Amino acid sequence: MAMQQLSVRVPEDLARRLERRVPARDRSAFVQQLLEQALPPDEGDEDPLYLAALAVEQDEKLTQEMAEWNATVGDGLANKSIRT
Repeated sequence: MAMQQLSVRVPEDLARRLERRVPARDRSAFVQQLLEQALPPDEGDEDPLYLAALAVEQDEKLTQEMAEWNATVGDGLANKSIRT
């Protein structure tokens, strides 16, 4: 993976906390982990949930079947309250 160097500005107290708690040799990996957790994946990434949702949206047969099932919502149900 190609790497890119970034320059960022943070408040002095935050920089001191980072320097005290994360060894110098681990800071890049630490910031990389934070960014990966905080930023959503780019659209089209290999995110399995995204790919599954996309496949469902594009499946015309499944869309038709789901529409047919929607027609049955409420079948056989009355607006009366059920007594037990």
